[in-house]
Amino acid sequence: MPPSPSRKPPANAWHAFQTIVAIAILTATLFSLWTPTGLFTVDNRDLQLAFLVSEETPTPMPTSTPSSKPRIGILVGHWGKDDGWVCEDGTREVDLNLRIATLTQQELARDGYTVDLLQENDPRLIQYQALALVSIHNDTCEYISDAATGFKVMTALASLQPEKASALAACMVDRYANVTGLPFHYNEVTTHMSSYHAFDEVNSITPIIIIETGYMNLDRLILTEQTDLLAFGIYSGILCYIRGEAVQ
Repeated sequence: MPPSPSRKPPANAWHAFQTIVAIAILTATLFSLWTPTGLFTVDNRDLQLAFLVSEETPTPMPTSTPSSKPRIGILVGHWGKDDGWVCEDGTREVDLNLRIATLTQQELARDGYTVDLLQENDPRLIQYQALALVSIHNDTCEYISDAATGFKVMTALASLQPEKASALAACMVDRYANVTGLPFHYNEVTTHMSSYHAFDEVNSITPIIIIETGYMNLDRLILTEQTDLLAFGIYSGILCYIRGEAVQ
């Protein structure tokens, strides 16, 4: 039996059907393209993106850069060069100088300062820069007179910044005398002190002084048994200058 001829829908109905199918396909395509934006609000989508970025490329935590500490120089008289004064019992000036300098360094380091212990002819002295530089020495073992007790302080006679050097010297005289009880010999500065080689070596911005902390004869007891007291006197003089404290 021959197949019956197929029936075609009316023309108008066929065109309507094609239109509906086309619209459906177009709508589905647009929906697939716009779904991420449509499903999330702007704020939520931003949060989603931020989360994904943080997972892929974590933001590094900031690292602190250590700040450089203020620098102070302590020049140990005769250290690395010679013995300095040597007493009959073998006590050497250089040993006393180093003990006082080391204790002074420890006091300043506890306050957060970087302290250089420098030898007598230390190459670092050339154009050395610091808040202050103090050279520590002691006076003769020989008996001179009953007045040969106490300390001396001297700074460079020629300086591009004499007011700084003078302020450091004034602070050292005041604080060292108050702490140790030793008298100050203001008029007994030797040529060795006034023409001290380091005065001409350090950078002009560095105030520098030389101190003879006592006589190794009449001041022997305080030099050898109360070394920490002498160191604290020097420490106090340096801080007085750095902090701009008043001097009586």
